[in-house]
Amino acid sequence: MLRLLGLLLPALFPSWRFFREVGPSPRVEVQVDGGPWSEVMPVPARMPIAVTLRRLVWSPAENERLFLVSLADRILTEPRDCDVDELIRQIARFMPRASRFRFRLCLVSGEGTCVAGTSEVFLVAEVLL
Repeated sequence: MLRLLGLLLPALFPSWRFFREVGPSPRVEVQVDGGPWSEVMPVPARMPIAVTLRRLVWSPAENERLFLVSLADRILTEPRDCDVDELIRQIARFMPRASRFRFRLCLVSGEGTCVAGTSEVFLVAEVLL
């Protein structure tokens, strides 16, 4: 009986330990047609309480933003060409079709922000073929 309880408890009360370690958070910034750098899908500074409550159950935009952050994190820890290609495709979805863009990965920590790397220039129309 105790063995069964030991197997059942982790299913009923999951661990909230999502991360192996806490480190700088990666952000993806983009420069469109040589303009200023801006964050891709930035987190809003303020949200009404109704929007906050709705996002507890339904937040596809937040899921997309978390996907970008997880791609950036994987690129920084274990770079693979397929992850870089997917990040480029995801960024291009938010850009005007005839524009050129480049992106950079920034690490945000308590001490500030540092740039981890800047990409070459991409044409959105070629990326979204």
